[in-house]
Amino acid sequence: MFSKLLIANRGEIAVRVARTCKDLGVATVAVYSDADEGARHTRICDEAVHLPGTASSATYLNIPALVGAAESVGASAVHPGYGFLSENAAFAAAVMGAGLVWVGPPPDALRAVGDKISARRIAESAGVPIVPGLLEPVGAPALVADFAAEHGFPVAVKAAGGGGGRGLKVAHDPDEIEEAFTGARREALAYFDDDRVYVERYLTSPKHLEVQIVAPAPDQALWLGVRDCSLQRRHQKLIEETPPARLAVPAAELGRAAVALSSAVGYVNAGTVEMLVDQSGFYFLEVNARLQVEHTVTEEIFGVDLVAAQLRIAAGDQLGFTQSDLEERGHAIECRINAEDPARGFIPTPGWLTHYIEPSGPGVRVDSGFGPGDEISGAYDSLLAKVICTGSNRDQARARMLRALDEMEIEGVASTVAAQRLLLQEPSFVDGSHSTTTVEASGVLDSLIAAGADAAPAEGVVLVEGRPASLWNPAMAASATAAVPRGLSMGDVIAPMQGTVLKLWVSEGDAVKTGDPMIVLEAMKMESTIDAARDGNVRLHVDTGTSVSAGQLLAVIE
Repeated sequence: MFSKLLIANRGEIAVRVARTCKDLGVATVAVYSDADEGARHTRICDEAVHLPGTASSATYLNIPALVGAAESVGASAVHPGYGFLSENAAFAAAVMGAGLVWVGPPPDALRAVGDKISARRIAESAGVPIVPGLLEPVGAPALVADFAAEHGFPVAVKAAGGGGGRGLKVAHDPDEIEEAFTGARREALAYFDDDRVYVERYLTSPKHLEVQIVAPAPDQALWLGVRDCSLQRRHQKLIEETPPARLAVPAAELGRAAVALSSAVGYVNAGTVEMLVDQSGFYFLEVNARLQVEHTVTEEIFGVDLVAAQLRIAAGDQLGFTQSDLEERGHAIECRINAEDPARGFIPTPGWLTHYIEPSGPGVRVDSGFGPGDEISGAYDSLLAKVICTGSNRDQARARMLRALDEMEIEGVASTVAAQRLLLQEPSFVDGSHSTTTVEASGVLDSLIAAGADAAPAEGVVLVEGRPASLWNPAMAASATAAVPRGLSMGDVIAPMQGTVLKLWVSEGDAVKTGDPMIVLEAMKMESTIDAARDGNVRLHVDTGTSVSAGQLLAVIE
């Protein structure tokens, strides 16, 4: 095992990796940006190295800086966590080139599955069904239209160089094709530095399932059950569980497909094979060549520490278990607690945690990277914590999760807790028939949206993702007060959150009508479109790339 390991990440996952390292007697080194000085992950590690700056490009995505940090403290290995550079073949190669151990799949495997088009080809060659679609990038909206004409709507335009819901846009009719194409390319370039996109059929109401794999060597992959990750908003997961409540395909069949794909790639270390399942069968979606956010539920029912497994594989040690040792016991559910306001379209709500209490008790585990008084920066992901509840069966795990969410206290930023409490009681989730469209289609969150709209004042209202959003969201008030311009009128377009202007749909002097898209803000790795709340002509106060505060004046509709 290693003597010292650098964790090239932040927040909850950096804390998670550090704790297992302490269990194994491995010294840990944190890295931190200006925004994360004094953060929990820096306190829990044995050492911490400062990466000057706040932007991810200068810090957590800065390969030379990260490798240099590891070398400067004498670390012998690097764990990338999830997100950031965890699936970046160039980073893996740089770590290994510096004589350090990379705790993850080899660069060749990362390249093979990181390119989603390449991964689709490999899956097809391994006999794993893929969603009908093209195996080459599409370079123009017309090619998307041609595919839709042959296969029908809806269609998905997806980033070739990434996944996790980033760079994925859906066109439901011909009028949406151009925006789906340009939006997917824009996100693909922003998140993955690769603007290639491809097109495939969009399954309208599938289940999103995934198989955890652990491969100590090529052709030796083990599979550890199936997770159901179907409850999502904006293609981002909210609640995950294992085993799935309903399976249209035997779990063993999904497991065999995942192992076959792993062998075809020459995969090593931990990873996840994601699939979509509907009445017609199952289809390969993508490989997440890293530890998943929701790995916790698998750990709970199999009694396996997946981070420890990663470290042992990377160190060349024995894994300690075989496929025949893996036995599911009970049921586990995870809620991702994000700093987002579900009453206003899940817009991000960065700010300060003024009050924070985590739940506890039988069957409750909390993985978090923050505590009272910590700042939730708008520069990074919105994940606050993960609440994981286990039980001898699904009903008990669900009841414990409802108790845990009732006990959880968060003030200073809005959170997803209220939405998750409702979703856990939604009839289709209770009976296990929920799908990827449940959050949007069921109407279960309408009560939250209505309450949020009723609370909004008549002035200073903007539309975010087609819903009314007021500056005076109580969860934002503390951070927004200093930035609020006096004398707001109905024509003032204000930022409902801290973020960066990613795109302007309008130019100075343009005429707009109510509901027309005006400005795209990006915060916490999430895009929000601000629409016009009245008819008129636009006077802009920001440009593309401008960093804005909550409450800042973006434009005026005269």
